[in-house]
Amino acid sequence: MTDMNSIARRYIELWNERTPSRRRELLATNWTTDATYVDPLMSGDGPDGIDALIAGVQQRFPEFRFTLIGEPNGYGDYMRFSWGLGPDGVADSPIKGTDFAVLKEGRIRSIAGFLDQVPAGAT
Repeated sequence: MTDMNSIARRYIELWNERTPSRRRELLATNWTTDATYVDPLMSGDGPDGIDALIAGVQQRFPEFRFTLIGEPNGYGDYMRFSWGLGPDGVADSPIKGTDFAVLKEGRIRSIAGFLDQVPAGAT
């Protein structure tokens, strides 16, 4: 049985990881080698592309961290979860989104991300 909570927590951990080598380890462990990511602002293919877009978000928002909002849910190899992005320690994140994942053998194969709340000037 797929542990959706663990997958979502590891996903958030990846987006918060600032050390490139550790981020690459997390990608290798938790994502398939042919994984894809797409949202309204960016996309990335495979470990190199996904790592590059995460590094770009971290550069754009150096003091922000991702947090998991609520509980992930899904069925079979499909899951969804919501997240927030904001200054570390702030209770209500100014940026929020929902991601839909397709899994393969407990690893992320693809993510389609949706931005639910984005303040003017944040994109």
